[in-house]
Amino acid sequence: MKQRDPETRERVVRAAAQLFADRGFKKVTVRDICRAARANVAAVNYHFGDKSGLYREVLQRAIDIVRATSDAALEAGAGLPPEERLRRYIQVSLCRVVAEGQSNWISRLMHREIADPTPAFDALVDQGIRHRFDDLSAIVAELLALPANDERVARCVMSIHSQWVLFSPNPIASRLRWKFQLRNESPDRIAEHITDFSLAGIRAVASRSG
Repeated sequence: MKQRDPETRERVVRAAAQLFADRGFKKVTVRDICRAARANVAAVNYHFGDKSGLYREVLQRAIDIVRATSDAALEAGAGLPPEERLRRYIQVSLCRVVAEGQSNWISRLMHREIADPTPAFDALVDQGIRHRFDDLSAIVAELLALPANDERVARCVMSIHSQWVLFSPNPIASRLRWKFQLRNESPDRIAEHITDFSLAGIRAVASRSG
């Protein structure tokens, strides 16, 4: 094997990402990955140490993309009133999740990690998911005129985020969208609905809290 072989390394990572997303960490072997990547069976150990090291690399790429999406969503609303910041945040985040083909493996990988955690689970939560909740909490807290750590803020953030589940790539969402004739809805329309629905709910919470 060549001393430096970034092309093989990249093929291994991409093949592993799809396989881990499809089957989960435990059901994928190094031989499976190398066969899919058209690489020597020693490539995983050579480039990543072992299968766990390769999995951490794949998960880190997913985390980096999630963070980049969150940062772009936050930047889109910078300096705007909180209602418009929420609208921009949801629009940018949801459009990337729905529209980008790469997000499909990311979503499936995260669902598998949540269902059957590996030692890398803490990194997913701390580096990826927590930042999105913190960003939304800051916006919702301003809308409610409450501290960001208030339980009412947390409930609203969870309610907002949970609406994305049935619009993100997953088998249940696909079947339900088909049943309700929502197959051709654009990401922008979905984001607009979630924002309007969320703002109405936040106003209702604010009226009870005031």
